[in-house]
This record gives sequence, structure tokens and C-alpha cells, in this order.
Amino acid sequence: VMSILLHGDAAFAGQGIVYETFHLSDLPSYTTHGTVHVVVNNQIGFTTDPRMARSSPYPTDVARVVNAPIFHVNADDPEAVVYVCNVAAEWRSTFHKDVVVDLVCYRRNGHNEMDEPMFTQPLMYKQIRKQKPVLQKYAELLISQGVVNQPEYEEEIAKYDKICEEAHARSKDEKILHIKHWLDSPWPGFFTLDGQPRSMTCPSTGLNEEDLTHIGQVASSVPVEDFTIHGGRS
Repeated sequence: VMSILLHGDAAFAGQGIVYETFHLSDLPSYTTHGTVHVVVNNQIGFTTDPRMARSSPYPTDVARVVNAPIFHVNADDPEAVVYVCNVAAEWRSTFHKDVVVDLVCYRRNGHNEMDEPMFTQPLMYKQIRKQKPVLQKYAELLISQGVVNQPEYEEEIAKYDKICEEAHARSKDEKILHIKHWLDSPWPGFFTLDGQPRSMTCPSTGLNEEDLTHIGQVASSVPVEDFTIHGGRS
């Protein structure tokens, strides 16, 4: 088992739980034997410039608190990303310590359907609109190197589009949503045949009133004679 956490750049720098979990990473009685942190760094937090959101140069600087190695990699270069991720996995496997992969990239569209990034980041998004998508960039590189040709590339794209279209068409036929379909490995016997949870019954674990009264009296009594209880505890 390997622990992998996926972060946004603004969340990595600004969420307290990131700092807290880094400090849990190497405790003597609690450890994951190293976590690979992958930061999708689109260089903007919703609509906030990094310089307005944090005091450090990089969103990943918080990882320096445990001396975790941090790899900054150009996400427009898929081969570099794969190489760096391999190094990160090897580091974690060898030293059992946290490691961070900072994917320096950009967000092509808004934070959500209501967000128009040109309103708050016009200069940045003028540049982004000129950028070729990473898939197109990588395909052109491979074609120029003779690794694949244009028809092969188009065939792969069509094959993937077909998978998506067929899945979309099948989804329209689904009338009932079964909980078990969303679990990777449903526990045997946890669900009934129709996918619904079994009734959560359990044997009675209650105590009778006499036992509870006895426990309460013992817990609230002084165990020895001539013993003065601290005023703040009485």
C-alpha cells in the first residue's frame, strides 16, 4: 500500500490539515512510511494571485518543515512528469519519507461553471488561450520524432472518444443506482442482493440499572479514608 495525496496549490499552502498531516508523518507510534504528495499547481487559487494568498515563493514550501524533497516539474512535458513521479515513488520506497511532486501547470477554464477567469486574470488567460493543449503538444512531438504517425494518433483519439460515448449512452439506461457499484471491493454480505445495506442490527450491549449505579458510586467515591480531595476536583 502506498499513500498518495492529491492537492491543489492554494489548498496545499493554505489548508491547516496539510501542515498537520506533515507533522504526523514521522511520529514514532504513527506513520504511513511516507506519502507521495502530488500538487496540481495551476498557479491561481480560485481567483487569487499567489502573491496575495501566501508569503512563500512556492505553494509547496510548507513541505520543507519535514525536509521532504520537492520536485517542480513542467506539466506540459508528460515524460518529465512520469520520470519525476518514478523518482518520487523510489524515494518513498527507499527512505519511507514524504515526498512532493509539484505539477506546474495552468487551468484552461474557470474554477467552476460560474467563474470567468478573464474577469480577474486577463493577462494570464490571454496567454493560456494561446497555449496548445498538452495532448496536442505531445502528439506533435511524437509525430515529429517518428514515434507515431498522424493516422495512428487520430485512431487512438477516436478509440478513446468511442469509449466515452458508449459509456455515456449506457448511462442513460441506468434506472437504479446501487450503492455497491461505487465501492471498489464490496464487503461480502454487507449488502443485500439488490445493492441496499442490510439493517444495521447488533446484539444488546446495555447494563441493568443496579450495575450502572454501582459503577457510578465507585467512580465518584474516595478510595481511602482521611483523604482530602482537591477543591477544584470535587
